[in-house]
Amino acid sequence: MTSGWIEKVTGSLEDKKRYRQYKERIRQLPATYRTAVEALERYLMQFGWGDGTGWLSMYEDLLYLFEQSAADKTPIREIVGEDPVEFIEDFVRSYPAGQWRLRERQRLINAIERAAGEEEGAV
Repeated sequence: MTSGWIEKVTGSLEDKKRYRQYKERIRQLPATYRTAVEALERYLMQFGWGDGTGWLSMYEDLLYLFEQSAADKTPIREIVGEDPVEFIEDFVRSYPAGQWRLRERQRLINAIERAAGEEEGAV
């Protein structure tokens, strides 16, 4: 009964537990893989991929990819390729948590195109 009220104020206690487990798993990675995951995570959070339903699952899946790659000794460049931004943007496209960003990007592009067309027509 009390936990329901607390969760309304602080958020899901289960998600908080999962997040702590996720962060612990990152700490257990070999240093180079940990650095890569932390950099990708920082990028995702800076550009708004760190909120909404399902974001934690996306981060856990990314971590799992790096855990498996570390176990197989796959070089980091084989994971992310030459362009880490392209890698992470492609990765996010597979998750509903990132879809709102993609829709908003397209909405912005369309609005500017309409505005530019209206300006050109008015001149």
